Amino acid sequence: MKHYKSLIELHKENGLPPPEHPLFSIYKCDHICTLGNREFTSDFYLVGLKNVLDGVIKYGRTQYDHQSGSMLFFKPHQIIEMRDLELEEDGFLIFIHEDFLNGHLLHNEIKKYHYFDYETNEALHLSPTEEKVIWELYHKIANEYYNNQDEYSRDIILANVDTLLKYSQRFYKRQFINRTDISARTVTKFNEELDSYVRSGLLDTKGLPSVNFIAERLNMSPGYLSNLLKLESGKTALEHIHMYLISEAKNRLIAQQHNVSEIAYALGFENLSYFSRLFKKEVGLSPNAFKKQMPN
Repeated sequence: MKHYKSLIELHKENGLPPPEHPLFSIYKCDHICTLGNREFTSDFYLVGLKNVLDGVIKYGRTQYDHQSGSMLFFKPHQIIEMRDLELEEDGFLIFIHEDFLNGHLLHNEIKKYHYFDYETNEALHLSPTEEKVIWELYHKIANEYYNNQDEYSRDIILANVDTLLKYSQRFYKRQFINRTDISARTVTKFNEELDSYVRSGLLDTKGLPSVNFIAERLNMSPGYLSNLLKLESGKTALEHIHMYLISEAKNRLIAQQHNVSEIAYALGFENLSYFSRLFKKEVGLSPNAFKKQMPN
């Protein structure tokens, strides 16, 4: 598999104009926008706007479905494939080398944008008004990129990249709100998967279910699933798992003669003190106090 360490190499091998900066580049796609004919990895963040008619986009194991105009966000060292792409209208690509962010606030801030971990079928679908905002920011970046870069250029470019990412976060939140019916069903499906996990005996053999495991069962990335649940219910995926297990613990504390440690270990908690702290946080009482208050 090809790994690109330099933008110069990536541009040259994919027939793109030479980059204006060794660590940052942009490319406006005119209906045709492709990156080679095979999977690759790189040292770059990649932000793209694409209204895809045909072709293949893959990020990790997931293939992009051709529905509406979408923004895609890829982080370094992930497997990417963009092949034979035909766009409905113009799009763009922004490449940001990890080193371009060194010493800048965005170096840490960019890691907070969980959409870089989403699958391509969880892409951001823009309204016409939102797309206009994104294009305006792209043009500001392009004006600085092509305008004889000087000591101010990096800060100006990254300020606009940061604004673009913040708007994307806002637009994703709007997308989640518009999908409340889907997210409500997701909460139900999430709990159904937890029920199935317990009933199948996996809790006894494998311990606590992970967010990754449930996300895979629901065909979502962990970040997208957690953000969807957070907006709809106010709780992350991990918090939902904890709530489910604490509810199960309450039932077992009342219905069974086992002591607290036996119930904690049976529910997959290897650390009794962690279980007790979590139980008290959710219930307001320690497991022992909860058990004692119940009538015999």
